[in-house]
Amino acid sequence: MKNLLILLGFLLTMAPSVGQSEKNPAVWSHEVKKLSDTEYQLIFKGKIQEGWHVYSQYTAEGGSLPSEFTFEKAGEDYKLIGQTTESETIKEYSDIFEVDETFFKHEAIFTQKIKLLKPEVKQITVNLFYQICKEVCIPKDELFQISLDGSAFVQAKKKLDENSIALGKSLKLDLKNKEVLNQGGLKEAKDKSGLWMIFGLGFLGGLIALLTPCVFPMIPLTVSFFTKQSQQRSKGVINALLYGFFIVLIYFLLSLPFHLFDSVDSQILNTIATNIWLNVFFFVIFVFFAFSFFGYYELTLPSSWANKMDAASSKVGGGFGIFFMALTLAIVSFSCTGPILGGLLGSTTLAEGSVAMNLSAGMVGFGLALALPFALFALFPAWLNSLPKSGGWMTTVKVVLGFLELALAFKFLSNADLVGNWGIFKREIFLGIWIVLFVLMALYLFGMFRFPHDGPKQKLSTARKFIGLASVGFSIYLILGLFNITNLKLLSGFPPPDFYSLKETNSDCPLGLDCFKDFDEGVAYAQEVNKPILLDFTGWACVNCRKMEENVWSDSKIYPLIKNDYVLISLYVDDRKELPEAQQFDFQYDSGRIKSIETIGQKWGTFQTINFNAASQPYYVLLSPNLEVLNGAVQYVDVDEYEEWLKTGLEKYHLSMNK
Repeated sequence: MKNLLILLGFLLTMAPSVGQSEKNPAVWSHEVKKLSDTEYQLIFKGKIQEGWHVYSQYTAEGGSLPSEFTFEKAGEDYKLIGQTTESETIKEYSDIFEVDETFFKHEAIFTQKIKLLKPEVKQITVNLFYQICKEVCIPKDELFQISLDGSAFVQAKKKLDENSIALGKSLKLDLKNKEVLNQGGLKEAKDKSGLWMIFGLGFLGGLIALLTPCVFPMIPLTVSFFTKQSQQRSKGVINALLYGFFIVLIYFLLSLPFHLFDSVDSQILNTIATNIWLNVFFFVIFVFFAFSFFGYYELTLPSSWANKMDAASSKVGGGFGIFFMALTLAIVSFSCTGPILGGLLGSTTLAEGSVAMNLSAGMVGFGLALALPFALFALFPAWLNSLPKSGGWMTTVKVVLGFLELALAFKFLSNADLVGNWGIFKREIFLGIWIVLFVLMALYLFGMFRFPHDGPKQKLSTARKFIGLASVGFSIYLILGLFNITNLKLLSGFPPPDFYSLKETNSDCPLGLDCFKDFDEGVAYAQEVNKPILLDFTGWACVNCRKMEENVWSDSKIYPLIKNDYVLISLYVDDRKELPEAQQFDFQYDSGRIKSIETIGQKWGTFQTINFNAASQPYYVLLSPNLEVLNGAVQYVDVDEYEEWLKTGLEKYHLSMNK
């Protein structure tokens, strides 16, 4: 949808019927204030016409594009002091993008301090990319050529070498029938789960945390405290409900710093999915969490924190006292809840959408699950008699969680391996590690071995046997998938793709299909065999890309169409492998901004942006060998819609061939 609005914006700016004032709904100016011999304050002002608005640098991810400044030669001729500040903004919920967007109306003012590193510098160039919207959104570039001493600006353009010029030109396509690209809107199946799925995962995590020895014994003690300490039962119930509310509030507050990260840079947390060393870091952290659950050490916050909170709850009393009691619970139970919350954070980085919003939804779900027993047992105190007694079964819960933490840890290590092209954790190795983990979990549950914090050996409970059998069943499922006896669609997008394998295959493409990973080579082959092109913008760490390949492409109605009727070109936009030195170049946008293209992913990511106005994956385009667009672009859709899309593209291609 976002890409459709952007494309419509471009068409609006080119339409001859639109008046000049509508073409330029924002008029920009700048001024310079000299603060010292080497320090200056740059002020950028935009006068915005009535009805239009310009988006903040810090508007939420998933909505309209934020404003972005590029200070040329920053760090070379001068350095930036602090961040670019903004004048007053407005925040409103967008029904289209389903996020809170931040923008300016009437006037936008940006201020940036700089300090010269070279005293002789008198002129600098700043580029502002921004999006301005009314009924449609128009992306624009504004070039500021600033004289620090008031003299006439003499532009010193960076000269691209001949290699960069040639490679930059080759990156731009002469697409025919481009207006078809977004006809009817970009088709993408909405993730029906969205925040509710993350909320559900958080709630499930909270329910599991209730069964741990850090939390479970607190339920009857706390409820009894509220009901017995109050002279009236109604007062005790109210206090218990307030206690539960504060538990939810505290866990929600823990997610707020991540909203700050999103506002500063919406990509800070989402880069985890494709950043090699952040994935390795998460792997180490989750292994650390796992061994704490195995009983080798305890994760605890400083005891002084809990003591201070407990003392505060006694002194303050009333509602504030109950808040500090809830905070004490959060601190004391950290050794059990911390790893679960870490898993929740890890899950949100693998999910689509804003990490901060996902995390808030998960935290609220987690807090709600923890709070429910305190409220329910306060309302129905007789239920306390039905609670099972604390015991060794809670230790078993922690160990099971430890195995699950280890399994999730290897997902992050697999991401690092895929993006870095290390070739270590191939599909078989990843599945083999998971098989070992779940077999070990089953052996533990059946009492074959023990961990340091296990109590005396007792008769196995029915629940323990059931979970053990489930672990055995899941291990068998993984083994069958390892030997290709069955598919692993239930885990779609989680293990490495099937072509990332130890087996020597004739194809390194999804499902054993023939594909090209270079656009020019693919087009040349399409011209040779006279077939249309399925252009696939994908990523190594793209979960939805794997889901499309394993659930949609593998379908008996789709696979033959791709294999027999199309030339598949798969371009990986997150590939960190460096291009050969002769193929590295500087690309200059129409605005004058220059971007260095050094890796395969940078090349194909830029290629997607400049030709298709898109930056998300998966992203599919149908082209003829002479680069005619055959159908609108699609993203994550179901089998029936994808089949119709492919067949429509084929029909249009054959019609054009018969003309």
